Amino acid sequence: MTSVAQVTSYSRPAARALIVAQFATIGGFLAVLLLYVGQMTSAGVGPAEMLTGAYDPKDVAFFGALHPVVAVLYLTGAVLGLPLAIVAGVVVAREREALPRATRSLLLAGAVGSLLVLVARLTPPLLDMHRWWMD
Repeated sequence: MTSVAQVTSYSRPAARALIVAQFATIGGFLAVLLLYVGQMTSAGVGPAEMLTGAYDPKDVAFFGALHPVVAVLYLTGAVLGLPLAIVAGVVVAREREALPRATRSLLLAGAVGSLLVLVARLTPPLLDMHRWWMD
């Protein structure tokens, strides 16, 4: 009886950590975006009024406890979004055959999502959102 160990050349925990990091930072951005749009809609104001200081993101009642977590994810995504996307692309390119299809798909989806979020952050309306969040 022979036993053949299947050896993977990539690190499964590292790939999982990369996927979690990508989607967590994207989720942080989406949470801030939803809060921003929700606050504008519920208050009936526009982006200019949001920057006056009357609508602080920390004042949202159900969100107060989660604010520090989302703040860290939002800022981490701003700084590490592009590097995470590049690393994911490199991992997929190098380990194409070794990666399971689901892992490869998640890495690529996270990379594309990170890049889309990065581009969206640079649009004028979302620069206002960033100023509102960082106030």
